[in-house]
Amino acid sequence: MQQVRYFLALAGTLNFTRAAEQCNITQPVLTRAIKGLEIEFGGELIRREGKMTHLTDLGRHMLPLMKQCYESAQSAKSVAKSVVSGESRSLELGLSRTVDLDLLREALAELFRTFPNLRLKLRRGTGKDVVELLKAGDIELGVAGPVAAQWDRLDEWPMFSESFEVLVGSGHPLASHNSPVIALEVLREQMFLVQAGSEIADEEHRSLNACGISLEKAHQIDSERDMADLVEANMGVALVPLSMLRSTRLARYSLQDVDLRRTVAIYSVSGRPRSPEASAFLNLMRTTDWAEQLH
Repeated sequence: MQQVRYFLALAGTLNFTRAAEQCNITQPVLTRAIKGLEIEFGGELIRREGKMTHLTDLGRHMLPLMKQCYESAQSAKSVAKSVVSGESRSLELGLSRTVDLDLLREALAELFRTFPNLRLKLRRGTGKDVVELLKAGDIELGVAGPVAAQWDRLDEWPMFSESFEVLVGSGHPLASHNSPVIALEVLREQMFLVQAGSEIADEEHRSLNACGISLEKAHQIDSERDMADLVEANMGVALVPLSMLRSTRLARYSLQDVDLRRTVAIYSVSGRPRSPEASAFLNLMRTTDWAEQLH
């Protein structure tokens, strides 16, 4: 793992002298370490041309993989230290209202098996609220749709992209619709329920307006569970992301001729140290097979 650390330092500085100083080793030791990696990978990672040093094509491809490998190893060391010490720790997470907690269930269960003394602090809000909580240091990680925040310290790891569906209650006339796809003309006279504070509310309105469906009089609902109850009570039909309210028995239909999508991501603050618990949770979420999880 030291070789990986040396390579990351050299990739960051593109200067053998500075990288050696950063790693507190001599330049010959650094050079041997890089050569060892190159032998292992079967090609040059770094090329020196006169006073210029740059990554080769292989080096550029390996950089993100080795960075992730090094971060995972550091996280594993921190986890081991925390588990051995038996100390009680907390994890502060922020979730957008449009993110179903069920998406995090397996990762959280695994996290609690690793950290049995963990205390979870879960905050809800809009996508903008999640960013503000990150800025203030009130949460370590946030999960939300596209937040469009103009903040250069916001790190983002996309999890998955998804389409939107229409939900109807079991007693609604549309519940007997035979096709998994529903035509727009069928929905033009329906009352809609939409989630207040959705990260892509503007796109929702534009997409449906272009198809002759107005959301100006739609019911605005904060809570996803309230939305499910109101749909079941036939107060209207709901427009929701594919991953939302999967555990309900509501009828679900794809929208015909509407290309409305969003990307759900994990957010953190660049350069801010993460706790072992946050690092472990981030790794669990990043290694989840979301294609399998959502279908």
